[in-house]
Amino acid sequence: MLTILGFAMIATFLVLIMMKKMSPIAALVLIPAAFCVFVGKGAKLGDYVIDGVTGLAPTAAMLMFAIVYFGVMIDVGLFDPIVRGILRFCKADPMRIVVGTAVLAAIVSLDGDGSTTFMITVSAMYPLYKRLKMSLVVMTGVAAMANGVMNTLPWGGPTARAATALKVDAGDVFVPMIPALAVGLVAVIGLAYVLGVRERRRLGTLALDEVLVTEKETETVLVGAGGTGTPDSPAPGGGSGATTATTTGTTTTGSDGADDERFAALDPDRPTLRPRLYWFNALLTVVLLTAMIMELLPIPVLFLLGAALALSVNFPHIPDQKARLAAHADNVLNVSGMVFAAAVFTGVLQGTGMVDHMATWMVDVIPEAMGPHMALVTGVLSLPLTYFMSNDGFYFGVLPVLAEAGAAHGVTPLEMARASLVGQPLHMSSPLVPAVYVLVGMAKVEFGDHTRFVVKWAAATCLVILGAGILFGTI
Repeated sequence: MLTILGFAMIATFLVLIMMKKMSPIAALVLIPAAFCVFVGKGAKLGDYVIDGVTGLAPTAAMLMFAIVYFGVMIDVGLFDPIVRGILRFCKADPMRIVVGTAVLAAIVSLDGDGSTTFMITVSAMYPLYKRLKMSLVVMTGVAAMANGVMNTLPWGGPTARAATALKVDAGDVFVPMIPALAVGLVAVIGLAYVLGVRERRRLGTLALDEVLVTEKETETVLVGAGGTGTPDSPAPGGGSGATTATTTGTTTTGSDGADDERFAALDPDRPTLRPRLYWFNALLTVVLLTAMIMELLPIPVLFLLGAALALSVNFPHIPDQKARLAAHADNVLNVSGMVFAAAVFTGVLQGTGMVDHMATWMVDVIPEAMGPHMALVTGVLSLPLTYFMSNDGFYFGVLPVLAEAGAAHGVTPLEMARASLVGQPLHMSSPLVPAVYVLVGMAKVEFGDHTRFVVKWAAATCLVILGAGILFGTI
């Protein structure tokens, strides 16, 4: 019974947010609360929620101060040269911009933290997508998939969890998987190329003068002919007239060889710029990321210290600090609210025992004849299981059971651990992953739109990695 209710709760949540019948925050809170009462454990709802909030509180704190930190870095102009460089490379070509998004997200993902990756990637690429009126779900989808592939790095989390759960060496798990993961990353970049070509056909390759128009535009997540276009159904005929966003303003004039400010996707004259402190801010960011990778302090503490230092140095006057905090309050509230709401969902899912019953059921329905192929089965199951539950729940709760079943048929723990990494490109768009709310929140994309767009492509990427792992003999 709990198995059915668990799947029903997840399905109800996904359907309601994808159909935009409820906001993600309301759905994350009200749906699990209703199911908790339905299973007869309403009296324990408070305990489940507190347990969930307690577990996610450090993540929420990290996201709050990380948003403030990177928001200040955007305000003071730290990422302006990156935006100028990307636009110079992209030449206002939507195809190059989408490919650049995938490459940038993959590179930044080397720090092992999804939230940081999404903040930097969206900070750099969002202005370009807005100026060119490109589909923002293409940006969020490509960034999430690239980060999902790179999330398998030993310091990213899943590999360490798999190694710990099965008592094997993380290096022995990860190194043989590098060729398959490289194929997956190439697949993401190839998909970015295809999606970029679609955007180019829809919008055309614009001249720099068209890109640098000063605009006031309506917020549009998916823009297409007649306001009904989607990334999978591009408007016919191409041309910049395919968009529905309204614009007003004037065009910046000058030749293509003008000053670098012509390439700026952020306002080069905004009063918050601090050019004299550029190298201080760059050094502070490098030190912060290095300390995070080396785990010198807990990540929430690092971002708390970094945000306080960045505010104090760049904006020494208290009114200016208050203004910067107020400017980023919307993002902070949106993301932290999502995280605490997700705590209700995960708390009920785990507290009622639904997640355990779901995992046991999925293991039990595996036919006996599939025993010798348990690595393949684990790779396939990693897609839905890491999407519907946390990495901790999958790697510490489900993987050992699967590995035990595989061991009875001669499948080694190393093969099982490697196969368990396959689902990460899809996992990074799970509603239970706090980082995804940073991505959609900063990109101003509806979570339902992101989910509807990315799931099929992310699942395909996972299967490519699984196929490559089997072909290379590592799974």
